[in-house]
Amino acid sequence: MREYEAAIGMEVHAELLTESKMFCGCRNAFGGEPNTRCCPVCTGMPGSLPVINRRAVDHVIRTALVLNCQINRHARFDRKNYFYPDLPKGYQISQYDAPIGVKGWLDVEVEGRSLRVHIRRVHLEEDTGKLFHTSLGESQVDYNRAGVPLMEIVTDFPPDMTTPEEARAYLAELRSLLTAIGVSDGKMEEGSLRCEPNVSVRPQGTQGYGTKTEIKNLNSFRSVYRGIAHEIARQTALLERGQPVAQETRGWNEDRGETFPQRSKEVEQEYRYFPDPDLVPLEIDDGWIEAIRRTMPELPAAIRARFVAQYGLPAYDAAFLTQSREWARFFEEAARLSADPKAVSNWMMGELARLLNASGQEIGQSRVTPDHLASLLGLLRNGTISGTMAKEIFQRVFETGEEPRRLAEAAGPQISDESALLGILERVIAENRDVWTALVAGDEKKAGWLVGQLMRASGGRANPREASRLLRERLERERAEG
Repeated sequence: MREYEAAIGMEVHAELLTESKMFCGCRNAFGGEPNTRCCPVCTGMPGSLPVINRRAVDHVIRTALVLNCQINRHARFDRKNYFYPDLPKGYQISQYDAPIGVKGWLDVEVEGRSLRVHIRRVHLEEDTGKLFHTSLGESQVDYNRAGVPLMEIVTDFPPDMTTPEEARAYLAELRSLLTAIGVSDGKMEEGSLRCEPNVSVRPQGTQGYGTKTEIKNLNSFRSVYRGIAHEIARQTALLERGQPVAQETRGWNEDRGETFPQRSKEVEQEYRYFPDPDLVPLEIDDGWIEAIRRTMPELPAAIRARFVAQYGLPAYDAAFLTQSREWARFFEEAARLSADPKAVSNWMMGELARLLNASGQEIGQSRVTPDHLASLLGLLRNGTISGTMAKEIFQRVFETGEEPRRLAEAAGPQISDESALLGILERVIAENRDVWTALVAGDEKKAGWLVGQLMRASGGRANPREASRLLRERLERERAEG
C-alpha cells in the first residue's frame, strides 16, 4: 500500500462586531424574528444604493495587521455573481483582485512545535441570508443575516497544513486572535465564525497536488478535526482503488461522522467578478493604519508568554487560559485576589470548564466571578473546607451565584477531630469488611477507595489529610498484629 499525504487549505469567515450591516443601517445582531432586520439595500431592491461601513473596514485592517499582512492602499469592492435563494441581489459584494490584506502569516503551536501558516488574503464582503428546510420539503429564507459584514481569511497556496491537528490548531489560534482584538465573537455554534477546509491527497513524494474538495457545515473544533480526518481517509481509499476524486463541495454530517456531496465545485471564472459601480475604491493611507495600530490590545501570544513568566504557569495552562479575552481576564482577576495562580488555573481548566461545557454557557454568562473562585480557594487553603466540599460548593455557586463563604458556613466546618474521624472510619471498615481485608493483604488501591467512602459518609466534611493518616495508622496496627 502506498503512503499518502494531505494538503489542507482553510477559508475562514468571521462575522464582524458592528452595530449595523455592511452597506446599510439595519441592525447587525444574531437571531430575531425572520426578515425583520432587512431593508431595500440588503435585499437588493432596485434603486437602493450601498454605503460602506467604516467600522467594518477598520476591523479588517486591524486583522490584517495582526496577521502580518501587507495593507493594500487601494482596495476595491467587486460583485461576485451567482444565483442562490439566500442571495437576494443575485450577486454578493466582495473583494476579488484588490483585497485589504495580502501576503501575511500566523505562527501556530502544534504538539510542541511551531508551524507558520501563510495567509494569501484578508478581504471584506457581505454575508448571505439563511435557508431553513421544512419537514414538508419546502425551503424558507431569512434575510436578517443578508448584508452582515463578513471577513474572509484565506490561507496561501501551496498549503502549509497537512494534518487535522494542524488545521484545528490554526483555527483555534485564529479564533483566539480575532476575539482578542475585538473584531469577532468567534461563536462557531451561531455561525459567526465559519471554517471551510479545502482538502486534497496525493502519494508521498509526487509533484503537484491532488483534486481538492471543500467541506462545509463544520460548526465546532471537533467537527473541523473529524471532517478533515474523514475526508483524508475517503480520498485515500478512492486513490487506493484507482478511482478519481471529484472536485466538489461536500457537507459534514455530524451524527454519521462523514462528508456527503452537495454540489460540484465552482471555479472563479463562473462568478464573473467585476468592480462594483456603486462603491468607490477604498483609499487606505498611513494615518488610518497607524490610528488602528495605536489601539491594538495585547495579543494572545504575548499574554501567554506573560502568564508563563509572571505567574509561573505551564505553557499548556497559559494556552488554555488565553482562548478568549474573557478567560484571560477572569484568570488575571482571580489570580490577583488569590495567593495561588496555579490553583486558579487548575480550577478554571477543571471544574469551571466542565460546568460551562455541560451547561453550554460561555464564561461571560456564568454566575461564577473571579471573587467567588478566589474566596473558595482561600477556604480550601486555610482548611475550612475539604476538596470534596469545595467541589460541591463550587457547583452551587455556579448554579446560584451564592457566596462560597456563606455556603461553607451552612454546610458546617471541616471535621478534623481525631475521635470523630476514627468513629466514621470504624463504621466504614465495618460496612466494607471485604475491602478492608484486601487492603490488609496488600491491595494498596483499596486505601483510596476507603478514604473516598469516609469522605462520603462525612458529607464531604472530613479533613482528607487526617482521614488518610488515620486510615494508614489503623492499617499498620492491623498488619503488625496479624
